[in-house]
Amino acid sequence: MKIKSKTGIMKLQTQYIIMLATIATMMSCRKDNYDEPGVLLQGHIVYKGEPIQVEYNQVPFELYQHGFGKTGPINAVFAQDGSYSVLLFSGEYRFIIPNGQGPFKWKQTAAGAPDTTIVALNGSQELDIEVMPYYMIRNPRFSKTGGNIAGSFTIEKIITDASARDIESVSLYLNKTQFVSGADNVALKTMNGSDITDPNNVNLSVAVPTLNPAQSYVFARIGLKIAGVEDRIFSPVMKIDL
Repeated sequence: MKIKSKTGIMKLQTQYIIMLATIATMMSCRKDNYDEPGVLLQGHIVYKGEPIQVEYNQVPFELYQHGFGKTGPINAVFAQDGSYSVLLFSGEYRFIIPNGQGPFKWKQTAAGAPDTTIVALNGSQELDIEVMPYYMIRNPRFSKTGGNIAGSFTIEKIITDASARDIESVSLYLNKTQFVSGADNVALKTMNGSDITDPNNVNLSVAVPTLNPAQSYVFARIGLKIAGVEDRIFSPVMKIDL
């Protein structure tokens, strides 16, 4: 039996390593040559063209596209001003908001599953998504009196049929940054829905806490909690000088 020399074995090992490196490089180049998504789909969730204000990073939506080896959803969330922005490939997508998400009703099929909005992308596109909120916060106004921030607003009940829901509570939130919600605040004042005597004249006031480090302004926002619905609907965020 002929035994290969150590030099011959080392040469084979070197050739093998070079071959693996070449294959890896080719695969890497092939992967790098795939186009990245470059078509921008953006817009807002709206009611009659008016953006729906929600809590940051809490209300999701899903996009489905058949092909490309992917059958699951592309998951994303709405910003607190109701806007969204997603980079995609050209093609046809199905836009869905899952059941139980958001302070609004999303259209459903006869079987009760989330219905679909078909989106045909041949280039970047702006698309607003129409929903039906249970309530809208109207005419929010904020003012500073002494060490307190007062908020006044009216409440419009949008859904009035058998699927209507009561108001569980309303809250005035303050925060040091533009992200303002039940999870992001430095002060809040809440009123139970049963204590609202006039939906056309709701008033809340909260003391401004000591801010550390100090700053000369806060951000304020009204949130409305709907009975049996996890997500609140909000007013736009407003900056208030102290």
